[in-house]
Amino acid sequence: MTKHKRTVFYVSDRTGITAETLGHSLLTQFDGIEWEKINVPFLDDIAKAHRLVERINHAAKLDGYRPLVFSTLLKPDILEVIRQANCRVYDFFETFISSIEEELHQPFVRIAGRSHGLQYHLKYFKRIAAINYVLAHDDGVNPKNFTEADIILVGVSRTGKTPTCLYLALQYGIAAANYPLTQDDMPKMQLPKILEPIKDKLFGLTLSASQLHLIRQERRPNSQYAALTQCQREIQWQESLFQLFDIPYLDTTNISIEEISATILDRRGLKRQLYG
Repeated sequence: MTKHKRTVFYVSDRTGITAETLGHSLLTQFDGIEWEKINVPFLDDIAKAHRLVERINHAAKLDGYRPLVFSTLLKPDILEVIRQANCRVYDFFETFISSIEEELHQPFVRIAGRSHGLQYHLKYFKRIAAINYVLAHDDGVNPKNFTEADIILVGVSRTGKTPTCLYLALQYGIAAANYPLTQDDMPKMQLPKILEPIKDKLFGLTLSASQLHLIRQERRPNSQYAALTQCQREIQWQESLFQLFDIPYLDTTNISIEEISATILDRRGLKRQLYG
């Protein structure tokens, strides 16, 4: 099916993360469109707004369709300028704030940047500490400190342990370590001794042998390490190990890192460190 091109603008007077996240989530429900995505953070004065109107109108002329604009702008005068462009504006604050004001019997404060600012100091620094912990305990480094981890991801090489740990730390403030299962571990159906005292913190990541083969081929093409038969042996062995020692695990073959992380939190009952 041929996709037609349309442009979407994510605009905000701060980082634009909220507008982009919510807008992207909505657009994933629509097929057959190739989106040109343009992020416009820190749109905080009228001059910038007028320049953006020119960009929006230019995109409308090129595409033959009016662009979509997802907004978390708080200044009404700037938003009103954007509305003059040849576009369709979806303002998230306008959609939800009025009904929340009515329910809470108070007006909202119109302070930009609160959702990603530093007003939740303890939670914020908990996330920074979690990121530092992940970096210091990646790939089996400093196992003597694994008792301080909220969770320890285990699996053979290239099953996504490191990126998942980083996402857990950055998004949720979870102190996550990871430990690689290697070929040296395979002859015996035993956990590495360093993991035995902390078995209750372990969570396994696995995936299909064919997917692991493709990932390893990118790293070491045509090596024994990347061979499909080797990947099949390692996956079969590690899943048997997980089952034998009652280690919960997740097949990540067709799952995004966001869903992997959310599933781990849910299954292990870990508390998100997002907001105060």
